[in-house]
Amino acid sequence: MEEIHPQLKEFIVDYCTRYKIRKVDPCALNLETSIDLDLDIFDIEIDLFIAEFAETFRIDHSKFTWYKYGYPTGSASVRVIKAVFGHTSPWVNRLSNRLYKPKFRVSNLQDAVKSGKLV
Repeated sequence: MEEIHPQLKEFIVDYCTRYKIRKVDPCALNLETSIDLDLDIFDIEIDLFIAEFAETFRIDHSKFTWYKYGYPTGSASVRVIKAVFGHTSPWVNRLSNRLYKPKFRVSNLQDAVKSGKLV
């Protein structure tokens, strides 16, 4: 399995810490980590995240559109389940994936870092 680019991992952890989104364990991040479901970055926050990501890594995001992925809006039921039962339990993550299909993953960011374009 391919590893996450160290600077990308650092950027995600720093972003979540700086904006107090959620405490992220750097060791738990992998390419299948969902930005909207696992990290709870969605709605307006995802646009700010993409803009800061593009600026930090000097990525061309002029042709980026949410049509390919679907705009991440989050899920109230998933937030309630995670608040009651915790974020780290494996069955909570499986149930969350059934209730809300993740739309944007770390692998998409990794591809952008490699190619220099976010599409």
